[in-house]
Amino acid sequence: MTKLRLMTIAAAVAAVVLTGTGTVPQASAAVKSRPAAAACTTAYEVTGRSVAVRRPARGEAVARANSRVVRVLHRGDRVTSCLEAVARTVSGPAYRKCGRDGHVWRVVRGPQGGQVPATCLKRL
Repeated sequence: MTKLRLMTIAAAVAAVVLTGTGTVPQASAAVKSRPAAAACTTAYEVTGRSVAVRRPARGEAVARANSRVVRVLHRGDRVTSCLEAVARTVSGPAYRKCGRDGHVWRVVRGPQGGQVPATCLKRL
């Protein structure tokens, strides 16, 4: 942190302690504000006939071909995804879905989110 930022934060804390109010002066509020993160809007369309959305096992970051299915997507369904998980395997591909081998899983959002094979999705 820079000295100016540290001094501004220290001044704000001192003002709160000395005045006994729970409000922070306007000057320090401007220092702490950050721009909002851009919302994920990357859309994909399902190309496979029916594709399982899988949730990785507890403690794992990437789903496997035999991971628990949380829901099923059908051809033409649209999903939102901005992240991908790459499955590193010692020998061969991590999965064979929608007629192709692959290592990349797209992380889809929603109440029953999970991971979908990237070979079964087409970016819109």
